[in-house]
Amino acid sequence: MSCTCCSHDHGHTAARHGQKDFIKEYGRIIGSGLLLAAGALFRSPVCYLAAYLPVALPVLKEAREGLARREYFNEFTLMLIATLGAFAIGEYPEAVAVMLFYSVGEHLQERAVGKVHRNIRALLDLRPEKAVVLRDGQALSISPQEVQTGEVIEVKAGGRVPLDGTLCNADASFNTAALTGESLPRRIEKGGEVPAGLIAAERTVRLRVIRPFAESALSRILRMVQEASERKAPAELFIRRFARIYTPVVTGLAVLIVLLPWLWSLCSGRFDYGFGDWLYRALVFLVVSCPCALVIGIPLSYFGGIGAASRRGILFKGGNYLDAIAHIDTVVFDKTGTLTRGEFDVQVCVPRPGISEEDLIRLAASAEQESIHPLAAALMRHAQARHISLLPVLEVEELAGFGIRATLDGRKISVGNIRLLEREGIACPPELREAEGTIVACTDEGRYIGFLILADTLKEDARQAIDGLKELNIKNIQILSGDKQSIVTTFARRLHIGQAYGDLLPEDKVKHIENLRLNGDSRIAFVGDGINDAPALALSNVGIAMGRWGSDAAIETADVVIQTDRPSRILTAIWAGRHTRRIVRQNILLALGVKIAVLALGAVGMATLWEAVFADVGVALLAVLNAMRIQKLIK
Repeated sequence: MSCTCCSHDHGHTAARHGQKDFIKEYGRIIGSGLLLAAGALFRSPVCYLAAYLPVALPVLKEAREGLARREYFNEFTLMLIATLGAFAIGEYPEAVAVMLFYSVGEHLQERAVGKVHRNIRALLDLRPEKAVVLRDGQALSISPQEVQTGEVIEVKAGGRVPLDGTLCNADASFNTAALTGESLPRRIEKGGEVPAGLIAAERTVRLRVIRPFAESALSRILRMVQEASERKAPAELFIRRFARIYTPVVTGLAVLIVLLPWLWSLCSGRFDYGFGDWLYRALVFLVVSCPCALVIGIPLSYFGGIGAASRRGILFKGGNYLDAIAHIDTVVFDKTGTLTRGEFDVQVCVPRPGISEEDLIRLAASAEQESIHPLAAALMRHAQARHISLLPVLEVEELAGFGIRATLDGRKISVGNIRLLEREGIACPPELREAEGTIVACTDEGRYIGFLILADTLKEDARQAIDGLKELNIKNIQILSGDKQSIVTTFARRLHIGQAYGDLLPEDKVKHIENLRLNGDSRIAFVGDGINDAPALALSNVGIAMGRWGSDAAIETADVVIQTDRPSRILTAIWAGRHTRRIVRQNILLALGVKIAVLALGAVGMATLWEAVFADVGVALLAVLNAMRIQKLIK
């Protein structure tokens, strides 16, 4: 059993250690700076040595650990060689200053990187430390890990839901900001699923736990983001390989800077060789060559992009997918649950002459009131919205593939599709055959009395998502659906999408994605939410799952998970990828550009160790600050 006070003690201990490290680090740097000033005042080598040791010893320790791991060429060994070489030729002030400013820069980088990591973890790790569980009529406050599946927990108004559960009491409103990045409340009905991380907005609610703590929605999000940092983007992998080759190469070049002029002076006899001057140039070359800006700035850019997207309810499962989504030129949508709400609404009610709309709705909804079919739920909602009372059901007979037959007030009422009319030998009216949408026909004692048209409804921001994709220069936008072609075409027309394909099975969607990939160099993103979408999500270059109501199979298969029901968040995901890629490019160009310039100047004796420090530590710090900008760019 975990103890809260213990966890608080650990937190206070960690804080005390952090404070001690902070004082120790700054004490070392300040002490070194004061000794450097004393050395310059009294021109004392002893003062310079005393100033050098406090900042050099931590670097020496890192270099020794690197050598133990057979990492012979890293920034620590380069710094030691450069500063010890400066001491050897009598450049005491510059030797101390290089190590001092290097230590200051490293400390500032660590603080900046640590801040990004802490901010991201604080935004994501919102799991409550306690859960109130009802046991034997008592409310016990215990660790969420100890709550068993099936137990009932209580969450007070303003409290955060600690575990995934189903709502036990009447419908309630929840703040979804932790999971979706939006503060808009979500209304959940009795029996509906409430993910961990939501905040009870109005009153105390009770939930029946359906998953253990480790498998809750928030735990899954945190795990995804942590795992994402391990999946490296191509640029990150390149920089790592580049650094392994680059560092020993520049070390060899530094040696050549000293040796070649000496050999030339021996061969020509007309060249005045000064060992101290050429060694100084080699030392400048070594300091500049440290690849800190690339090794730190590039991974931090991707991690910052992942964190910024997570704050807005978008989970990237790796930096490689941030990179991939930036190149997308084709977006293929599943329709139901992605662009549409997946909930049917009554659009049209067409009663036969002599029958009122109210009577038609009452009979159809009454016959379907015991059914769990989505169409039945839509009829019930429509009747309730119009305050139409229902008739009691005496008998119900399920007609598989046709509809349902019920006895209401002594009358046989049949409700179903067009085939139901054919089954009962009733002529289908022309207007019914010409209607577009999902048809629900109704008969009373074998007599046709009218029909209703039900349709799935577009999500509020579906049109915004499509228009936004076009503004991002993504012209190839398609819809794939298992619905009838006429229905899919109607939705595509409303969204101004030119290519829409209906009557598709899951394998047909896979073939469609395969054909897109074979017939060109398209970079495809597929957006879906159902278990039947998982194969297409896996096959596309970037699979995007709508995570709010999406199936576990879709969420696990996808590369990017949108935690809301809003397709417009796909635009934010693409923006995140493009902004991250732009910042990565900026950092690469900044680091290489400055380093190449100062390397060249140092080789010909036109740069000092002071410029070398800026080219290394200063540029690295600028790269870190630039990487942190992404937190504000992605909105």
